[in-house]
Amino acid sequence: MSKQGRVIVSKESPAPSLCEEGLVIAHLGQGIAVEYDNKIILCQTLRKLETVAVGDRVLWSLSAPDQGRIESILPRRSLLARPARNNKVRPVAANIDTVFVVIAVEPYCDFLLIDQYLAVCENNDINAGLILNKTDLALPEQLENELQIYQNLGYPIHRVSTLLGHGLVELKLALHNQVSLLTGQSGVGKSSITNIIVPDRNLKTNTLSETTKHGRHTTTAATLYHIENGGDLIDSPGVAIFGLADLNRQQLAQGYREFRPFSDVCQFSDCSHDQDKGCAVRAAAEDGSIAMTRYERFLKLTQKMGR
Repeated sequence: MSKQGRVIVSKESPAPSLCEEGLVIAHLGQGIAVEYDNKIILCQTLRKLETVAVGDRVLWSLSAPDQGRIESILPRRSLLARPARNNKVRPVAANIDTVFVVIAVEPYCDFLLIDQYLAVCENNDINAGLILNKTDLALPEQLENELQIYQNLGYPIHRVSTLLGHGLVELKLALHNQVSLLTGQSGVGKSSITNIIVPDRNLKTNTLSETTKHGRHTTTAATLYHIENGGDLIDSPGVAIFGLADLNRQQLAQGYREFRPFSDVCQFSDCSHDQDKGCAVRAAAEDGSIAMTRYERFLKLTQKMGR
């Protein structure tokens, strides 16, 4: 990262200021933790800026001896958002290469949640994969059948056991030299996986709190950790990290990659893929070309969206 900096002028501070490029690694109660030159700077943002997300590359300047101010957000290659108040969305994590949805043999797997995550990734041009944890337990037939459907659609599935250590070497290779985000429902072992991938995670979290001097950093917000030997891992707080956000029904359908060859030949261009006349997607589900379980969950999600 260049230390030469860039000179910019903001409306809030008309005098030119020397800016450096930094990486947003966490949101804290009193500000935003920006990493620069192996240090953590607690920063505020200009009021005119949109919400900064973990993973953002930003330009910042010193506003006090030990505090900074984020002047601008550098272009993002990807962005995940979550629903916010007043039908708005809030950026949560940026510049992600792959989202890994963590599931487990126990608790019961929420396939509706998986499909929701995958649809969001498809619409944001972000790669997605599944991590099945607790493979030391007996695998129910229904779960295996559904996993086969995802695998046939081209989604990679990493089978691991944090208890026995199975599959973790292969998972680390999959995370190498990219920015990955882990998400999933509670109780699936996401924190256990993160602690294995980032062995000094707790130390880094405590250091974050001590460096910023603004109380404890909690797991209620996404946090970026560096992986030894290359790559970054964004640990999310769980199912609330992002939802259907601002997707409409047609975008949701586009998020089902197996629908695309059929939706192009539906009788109507605005087909809802439900009871519409000449719906090729529904016909494909009925004749087995599309998994009926996925199709039925799509209909449930459209009802959930209310549009």
